[in-house]
Amino acid sequence: MRRTSYKQKKTHRSGSGQLRIIGGTLRGRKLSIADLPGLRPSTDRVRETLFNWLQFELPDQHCLDLFAGTGALGFEALSRGARHVTLLEQSKAAAAMLSAHSEKLNQECKGHAEIVCADALQWLQNQAAEPFDIVFVDPPFHSDLAGPSCQLLQQKRYVDEGSWVYLETEKRWPLTVPSNWLLQREKVAGQVCYRLFTVAKEDHA
Repeated sequence: MRRTSYKQKKTHRSGSGQLRIIGGTLRGRKLSIADLPGLRPSTDRVRETLFNWLQFELPDQHCLDLFAGTGALGFEALSRGARHVTLLEQSKAAAAMLSAHSEKLNQECKGHAEIVCADALQWLQNQAAEPFDIVFVDPPFHSDLAGPSCQLLQQKRYVDEGSWVYLETEKRWPLTVPSNWLLQREKVAGQVCYRLFTVAKEDHA
């Protein structure tokens, strides 16, 4: 979940310092957001579109929210039926807030949220025990983390044939993804470009 630069406005919150879950069993639930510069969830409009795309793919899946931030994507996935969601966040303050929320939400959903406080690129250097079904990649703007993250997800087997990858970046940000990632959906909202890929079998020839 992105952090904008300090000078950018903090917009699209459902009330000051709160995130609103927009669908599923937790619909309407408001969660506090850590008071950190530039920390904000994806807009309701973007999230609604994304989870409409994934509505038939999400139930009972294992998901990774790679730059969790506010938890907007990870907790939304949990609310909509994901079996397990790993939310990765580098900030200790934000991760602590996510942990507090997950303790409550895990009691109300059939799925389970796990919070990991770590640097995303360092964490991805480890070989995955098993691939995720769905991965959300929404790094801080102007961070140049999207490309390396996508390459590591593929190289270290965090995704496999049949996985889905959601990617949210600045509209004009140059990006290269692994050649076996097939673009299924793409939309632009303001300065944000968001895309959904499926992972095909790698060609090792």
